[in-house]
Amino acid sequence: MAAEMALVKPISKFSNVTPKFGTPRMGSYSKFSIIRMSASPTTTTTSTSTKPSKKGNKTSIKETLLTPRFYTTDFDEMETLFNTEINKNLKQAEFEALLQEFKTDYNQTHFVRNKEFKEAADKIEGPLRQIFVEFLERSCTAEFSGFLLYKELGRRLKKTNPVVAEIFSLMSRDEARHAGFLNKGLSDFNLALDLGFLTKARKYTFFKPKFIFYATYLSEKIGYWRYITIYRHLKANPEYQCYPIFKYFENWCQDENRHGDFFSALMKAQPQFLNDWKAKLWARFFCLSVYVTMYLNDCQRTAFYEGIGLDTKEFDMHVIIELELPLKACDK
Repeated sequence: MAAEMALVKPISKFSNVTPKFGTPRMGSYSKFSIIRMSASPTTTTTSTSTKPSKKGNKTSIKETLLTPRFYTTDFDEMETLFNTEINKNLKQAEFEALLQEFKTDYNQTHFVRNKEFKEAADKIEGPLRQIFVEFLERSCTAEFSGFLLYKELGRRLKKTNPVVAEIFSLMSRDEARHAGFLNKGLSDFNLALDLGFLTKARKYTFFKPKFIFYATYLSEKIGYWRYITIYRHLKANPEYQCYPIFKYFENWCQDENRHGDFFSALMKAQPQFLNDWKAKLWARFFCLSVYVTMYLNDCQRTAFYEGIGLDTKEFDMHVIIELELPLKACDK
């Protein structure tokens, strides 16, 4: 209830920008492109034709420290952490309850598109159109990154801890579903990410398991608060509802919330990652770095948030405050 009430005042201040939508122009965006991001930090491959094609001309795209990344970790250490014979802090009953939640698959039939998507995309033009494309590309890459990591963890932990392994596999199902839905959104703008190419060509960033836990917990919970905030804002201010993907955010964000709850349970089963002074410093460092990254990313894309009627700074501060409330409660 506190979170619900906290949304009322900040949201009312977000809607201070005029929507930037155009009228549909038939045939304006007829070409279709396949986007390939290479392992090189400065190149992608883009194919343009009347039909999707895997061949194409190379174009330059700048990749920075703020670009969504693919992650890998020490899988041997992960197996040790989730070995029930070694780690007596693992509460299998809690994980089994979480597994039943994931098996229910509440959003199995949620991500179903309709003709609104293409019609809305054709109405978005000018700079806002490119901003929406970038939003879909980055979001798809981030979700696909989660899919790859969770899928590998599910595979590697299958013998050590089948329950935890299955949860990771079901989370990878969710992330794949999200990435596919976002990639379908790109098709409304006559584009598509070559996810198979990304899997092989993209560089992977190594994080130790405890850093994977910190980063993914924060990422999933931030995702929840960003999605639910945008959804509630647009429900209250429908004149900014320029693309139907935002209508899916209410149920979508519950996937992010469940993923975050799972990582919360994982960290509680690893007290060495939470309770000593070094762990607390690392946790706060990751909070700060994730918040700064989110803020810098969003400041670079103020036009996107203005396009849906949000004030970027107030939006980010709202998300951070909502996320900090349970974190502070855990510290007491």
